[in-house]
Amino acid sequence: MTTIAVTGHIDLTEDSIPLIRGALDELLGQYVGNGELVGVSCIAEGADTVFAEAVLAVGGRLIVVIPSRDYRQNIVEPDHAALFDRLVESAEEVLVLSHEAAGRQAYEAANSVLVERADRLVAVWNGEPPTGKGGGTADTVLEARTAGLAVDVVWPEGAARRVD
Repeated sequence: MTTIAVTGHIDLTEDSIPLIRGALDELLGQYVGNGELVGVSCIAEGADTVFAEAVLAVGGRLIVVIPSRDYRQNIVEPDHAALFDRLVESAEEVLVLSHEAAGRQAYEAANSVLVERADRLVAVWNGEPPTGKGGGTADTVLEARTAGLAVDVVWPEGAARRVD
């Protein structure tokens, strides 16, 4: 069994999603034949969700980590809610962390759970350094590498983040 967690950008452009999904399908395909695949994701919009859907599409099992008790109600945007709920329902396990409110501490704790539960980390990441705010993709990559976890960076040619 291989357990792969994901970290990644939430603000992917629409054109990036199929590129990233293709790269994830290729990467995850390497693990399907090696026994059971388990994906661990916070199922935030963007990379987390694309990864979770890819895991389920190849017959893998999904573990969902929800950073805080208020996350679904206060953080999940209405246009992402139906997919979020479907992924929660598809999960083999849903771990809701004890933080009452979403925020950097909750996100950092969720990222630590990802690193602790995984054999590998997939980072849908453009390689930019940490912002200094904590809880972001680059922070999780650094935490994983410090812990000795293998990190696969997925950022195919043409992938981009939205500019707001």
